[in-house]
Amino acid sequence: MARQITQDRIAVLGLGYVGLPLALGLARSGYATLGFDTDAAHVAALQRGHDRNGEVSEASLAATTARFSCDATDLAACTAYIIGVPTPITDAKTPDLEPLRGACRMIAPHLAPGDLVIVESTVYPGVTEEICGPVLAEASGLELYTQIKLGYSPERVNPGDAEHSMENVVKIISAQDDETLDRVEAIYAPVVKAGVHRASSIRTAEAAKVIENTQRDLNIALVNEFSLIFSRLGLDTLEVLEAAGTKWNFLPFKPGLVGGHCIGVDPYYLTYRAEQAGYHPEVILAGRRINDNMGRHVAQQLIKALISRRIDPGQARVLVLGFTFKENCADIRNTRVADIVSELAEYSVSTEVFDPWADAVTVRKEYGVNPVSAPEKGVYDAIIVAVAHREFREMGAATIRSFGRTGAVLYDIKGVFPKSDADLRL
Repeated sequence: MARQITQDRIAVLGLGYVGLPLALGLARSGYATLGFDTDAAHVAALQRGHDRNGEVSEASLAATTARFSCDATDLAACTAYIIGVPTPITDAKTPDLEPLRGACRMIAPHLAPGDLVIVESTVYPGVTEEICGPVLAEASGLELYTQIKLGYSPERVNPGDAEHSMENVVKIISAQDDETLDRVEAIYAPVVKAGVHRASSIRTAEAAKVIENTQRDLNIALVNEFSLIFSRLGLDTLEVLEAAGTKWNFLPFKPGLVGGHCIGVDPYYLTYRAEQAGYHPEVILAGRRINDNMGRHVAQQLIKALISRRIDPGQARVLVLGFTFKENCADIRNTRVADIVSELAEYSVSTEVFDPWADAVTVRKEYGVNPVSAPEKGVYDAIIVAVAHREFREMGAATIRSFGRTGAVLYDIKGVFPKSDADLRL
């Protein structure tokens, strides 16, 4: 039997990989839904039926009853506000909560007694109640917990993964008290077919989210360290992992670049909070150091390979295939492919990037890299397959090698092709 929806009129703040699918899901479930974003160009594109991130189809946008706006006055008609804005880190690897604070300041003047605010952004334990709550109360003039109700339900979006969509993954929910938690559940239950998990407190839910990605980060760091060791021992890491994987309880992680807005960022939120509490987290930070340095390692391995073939790195042309943080996805946030390009530049290597998924204008704006519209044939001294986009898999190793000169180095970071087709693999 379908779940009864609440009478809430819901605003979703932040229409990126998290907020946009949620807004459409809420609208499909019968809610009066407002999707809000401060990026006027993005909102205009959504109103025309186009998602620049490629996560939502034009058919879905055409069919939705959700409204999209960048006008803050439209927020006044809502009674529940779900915040899904980014929570990045600073250059010093500390939490940057300004986007979250800004979203709270944005909705505060429009809050009325009894309104509900739910945070979906990834944070460290305590942020919703210790930072968001006071900002909302001060800017609205309302009393926290009695007039403003608080909830937290961390997003579990995996960009580019249609199988594990929002509807198909259990949703953690939490709130300030049982009555508010019932209201939060009533909002999400009709949307999330996989069901909800009621956490005992907001801080528990915040902690659960941040350790999900920290655990994955550490597992990848371990196999990345295996790769660093095996490269010195003359062993192929993927072959070693394949052999070890014949044991029933060996976990199937592979080495690689760890970027994106989640895995490469969230552990720093936990370590920041841990150090505030007087504990220095050694294992988590060690894993972060390993993963943050893998791009540099790839570049240095390539330089060695060029020199071994008597190719002057300062005269070499290198093609990098892929710039997004993961395959079959347009998301370039915190992509570690940028580290490879930057490190090669330190050796005066001329590097060209080709990515059929990434928006060239955004890449240029965010990273100062000018992607090429298509690779040239027979001109490169080395080719790095940095992201396992399906387009590159379909090309095959022979076509990719045709971009290079005779004797060009092919570095297959992701193990897209068999060992015999590549000169270097992680």
